[in-house]
Amino acid sequence: MTAPIVNIADVELVPRPAEHLPTGPAASVFAASTGRVSRRIGAVQLGYNITAVAPGRAAYPFHSHRVNEEMFFILQGQGEIRLGNQTHRIRVGDFIACPAGGPDTAHRITNTGLDELRYLAVSTARSPEICEYPDSGKFGVYAEFRSPGDAAVEPFYFMGREELMLDYWDGEGSAPGAV
Repeated sequence: MTAPIVNIADVELVPRPAEHLPTGPAASVFAASTGRVSRRIGAVQLGYNITAVAPGRAAYPFHSHRVNEEMFFILQGQGEIRLGNQTHRIRVGDFIACPAGGPDTAHRITNTGLDELRYLAVSTARSPEICEYPDSGKFGVYAEFRSPGDAAVEPFYFMGREELMLDYWDGEGSAPGAV
C-alpha cells in the first residue's frame, strides 16, 4: 500500500519532459514545474499536484474542462487568474474554484509577481475528459483505459480543431471486409 501521507517539503518539483515543452511563440509564455502527489499517496478519484510558475509565465493555456472540476490554493507568490471573461488578482491563501463547463469556466493562472508562484491544484479524475482552448479554437480528448484484470493504463490523447472534423462515414464502405 502506498503511504497515505506526504509532506509538502518532500514533493519534488520536476520540469516538463522535453517532449512536452512548449515550442515557437508559446515557449516564451508557458513554463512550469510540477510535483505529482496523487498516486504517491494512493489517491484514486482526485488528482493533486504542486505547480510552480516562473515570473511572467503561465503553466497552461486558457482552457476549460467539460468533465472535471479543479480547485487551486495559492501557496506562494502572486499573480492573476483569467476566468471566463474576467481577470482576478490572486495571492497567498486564495482558494479558486474552476467548475466543469465551457468557455465561461475557462481559466489560466499567470505569475505577475517577481518571485515564483506556487499553488496546489486539486481535480476530480474522471475519464474521458474533453478540454477546450477558446483562444486557439482547439479541443483535446484525454482518456485512460484499463483492460479487465490489468493494472496497466492505456492512454488516449487527441488534439484537434472542430473545422478539421471528419464525417462519420468518411472512408467507410471501401475498406476490406466491406459488404
